[in-house]
Amino acid sequence: MSRKRIVLLLIVLLLVVDQVVKIWVKTNMALDQSFTVFPNWFFIRFIENPGAAFGFQLGGSYGKLILSVFRLAAIAALGYYLAVLLRKKAPTGVLVGFTLIFAGAVGNVIDSAFYGLLFSESTFTGVATFLPEGGGYAGFLHGKVVDMLYFPLFSGVYPSWLPWVGGEPFLFFSPIFNLADSYISVGIIYMLLFQRKFFK
Repeated sequence: MSRKRIVLLLIVLLLVVDQVVKIWVKTNMALDQSFTVFPNWFFIRFIENPGAAFGFQLGGSYGKLILSVFRLAAIAALGYYLAVLLRKKAPTGVLVGFTLIFAGAVGNVIDSAFYGLLFSESTFTGVATFLPEGGGYAGFLHGKVVDMLYFPLFSGVYPSWLPWVGGEPFLFFSPIFNLADSYISVGIIYMLLFQRKFFK
C-alpha cells in the first residue's frame, strides 16, 4: 500500500473514531452529565465549546464565524503541507505527526460546521436528537464542539505564601477536551520530541 493511501486511511480512521464518540455523547448525554471511567481521575463529562481550544472565543456570531473561517484556512494549509511532505517523501514519523494534527483540526471543524444543522440543542435536562423536525440549533459554521474527556488528576490548595492565589483551591488537570484535541496535542508533542531533526 502506498504512503499516500496509508495517510488517507489513517485520517479517515481517526475521524470516524472521533465522530462516533462525539455523536454518541451528543445523543445519549445531557449537558454536564458525567460518568466515571476510572474513579477519581478519568470521567466522561459532556460539555459544548462554542469557541476554540480551552473555551477561547470571540464575541457574537461574527466572532464564531471568524474562528470557523480561520479553522478552515488552517486545515487547507495543513492539507497542502501534508501533500508536499508526501511528494518529497518525508520520513514516516513526520507524516504520522502531521496526519494527527490534520485529522484533529478536521474533526473539530466538522462539529463547528455541521452539528448546528444536524442536531437539536443539548440541554441540562435532555439529550439532543439527530435531524430534528424543526431543524438544527444553529446555522452552518455556527455549531458547538462536543467535549467529553475529563482528567481531574489531583486537587489541593495553593501555599499561602503564593501571591494572588495563596490559600485558593486548585484542580489539576481541569480542561475538558475531545479526541480531536488529543490528536492535535499528541501530534505536536510527538513532532517536538522525536522529529526535531526534520525541521532543522
